[in-house]
Amino acid sequence: MSEPSEKRLKTNLPICKTHHVFVGSKVKQNLPAVVEESLCGVSTLLMEVAYRLEALGKIFEQDNLALPRVAAFFRLESEREQEQAEAMLHYLSERGGQYCNKDIKRPGCEEICGLLPALDLTLAAWKEEMAVMIELSRIAREQGDPHSASVVKSRFLTPLVPKVKLLGDLLTNARRVGCTAEGAGGFGEYLMDQLQEELTSSA
Repeated sequence: MSEPSEKRLKTNLPICKTHHVFVGSKVKQNLPAVVEESLCGVSTLLMEVAYRLEALGKIFEQDNLALPRVAAFFRLESEREQEQAEAMLHYLSERGGQYCNKDIKRPGCEEICGLLPALDLTLAAWKEEMAVMIELSRIAREQGDPHSASVVKSRFLTPLVPKVKLLGDLLTNARRVGCTAEGAGGFGEYLMDQLQEELTSSA
């Protein structure tokens, strides 16, 4: 039985509004419709974050910036976001849910031309992701699905905490060495690329 429409409007989760519930699943048990729709929508959000990080990695590979360690950092984080998206899709499938293929939004980082704005954009994306995971866990618990609440918290929310801390540290150090929002590609960005160990040891 589907959830009342007014309940769905009370959440800021990226719910899949065109979701098609697979009623014939034999493995589905205690998976509320609103949780299934949220898992579907959040999976797409994770793919969009992965796409944005990949695009940032490509930007720092360009010859006018040439920051190879920064580029490698964003590529690695893109791969990890994609793995998280696939893990959520796998969990959705295990619970008998269905994923609705949707268009992935363009990265929205075409104007990025420096390290500081790239880090700011990534930090904002991860903080949004954290808020979404907290909300998803809360909704699952309120809907009587403690298993989904626990999986979201342990598998998807907890790993975000040190990543947000890392981004905060990188932003602080970038400002200390003189990186600016204008992204002039100065000596500060070169220092970050060469000396910031976290750019290559965040595994």
